[in-house]
Amino acid sequence: MSKNVSNSKTIEYTSLKDINKAAQAILAFGKSTPIWLFEGQMGAGKTTLIKAICECMLVNSHVQSPTYSLVNEYATTRGENIYHFDFYRIKNEEEAMDIGVDDYLYSGDYCFIEWPSRIENLLPSKHLKVNIEVDENGKRVINLLKV
Repeated sequence: MSKNVSNSKTIEYTSLKDINKAAQAILAFGKSTPIWLFEGQMGAGKTTLIKAICECMLVNSHVQSPTYSLVNEYATTRGENIYHFDFYRIKNEEEAMDIGVDDYLYSGDYCFIEWPSRIENLLPSKHLKVNIEVDENGKRVINLLKV
């Protein structure tokens, strides 16, 4: 189910019933890196995976896509903050700056970012790439890379 090299790892799952196990493995691998960049085609399951990761982190509120709000804030039962961004709708990096994205990115809190390529020049150099690929049978292959 997973392959591991020190700064990279591959995790696969075929069914939503396995997503929490995948989320736990991702969390164990990336927990020391607060900025996570979620990449994958539309419908690959980025928001669904973030939901599962937040559940594993004991988020005590409803996790949903911030497509229209751009950012949702969640708190864990341990008092950690998680910021969930969806930059699909922004036209340029200035729009991200208008919501104070740099304050979030350099807060030390977890930032889970969908469509990070839209703010590429604003991202911290240290982050975790979470690339989700879907094969012809619907299996998710998640490639993790610590940068």
